[in-house]
Amino acid sequence: MRLYKLLTFCFLIATLTSCTFTENIYVNDNGTGKFSIDMDGSSLMSMAGDQLGDQMGGDLKKNIDSTFTFKQLFEEKKDSIAKLSPEAQKELKKLENFVVNTKMSAEKKEFLMTLSTDFKNVNELQDALQALSTLQKLESGGNPSAPFSSGLGDNNSKLSYTYDGKKFTRKALIDKQKLAEKAKDSSADMSKMIFASSNYIIKYHFPKRIKKVSNTSALFSEDRKSITIQYPFKDYMENPDKLNFEVEFEK
Repeated sequence: MRLYKLLTFCFLIATLTSCTFTENIYVNDNGTGKFSIDMDGSSLMSMAGDQLGDQMGGDLKKNIDSTFTFKQLFEEKKDSIAKLSPEAQKELKKLENFVVNTKMSAEKKEFLMTLSTDFKNVNELQDALQALSTLQKLESGGNPSAPFSSGLGDNNSKLSYTYDGKKFTRKALIDKQKLAEKAKDSSADMSKMIFASSNYIIKYHFPKRIKKVSNTSALFSEDRKSITIQYPFKDYMENPDKLNFEVEFEK
């Protein structure tokens, strides 16, 4: 299966069923680390794996375990990407070093996709799902009326991370103009329905013990170096600033 065909199908699964999205960050002592987004859409495979396999020409009746980089994918779609705005191309460029691993099995009723990358500083990171929405728009040809053209993760915000050894912050700034335009979009109700039963989980791991977290629902690991926070995915989409929080570390 060609890379872009595979990734497009993964997006389709993610936008047609309840998924669990898990955002992982591992920070080392020197500030470097690893970032990943895990998507688990196994519920759709459990319900309709055989039918999906028929629609994909039998591809899903085989076990798929595929790993590739977005750099490879962009080479495959370079002509289409060249037609995007400079701003959109810049967003996609940020994904170049991401590695994509996809596992699908109709027999095991499994669909798992992980997007991961290493970073030198958390300041380098951006909202991976937001950038992926730009890639999705290639499929719709920029047609705003096309199904799911708004893009998985297109929540009209700009996400940033900071870490200085004393504090860690996750902050999304909402673009109020884009949010107002989205409110007038008739497809917004469809998005709300699709993501109503999906969850967004944050799992962050630090080299130091955590003193406190501004989000009171955060769960601590036994050594207090990791936190887990779960949100409804609709909060990520509709109220991304609800996912803002600050972590303070022990001295």
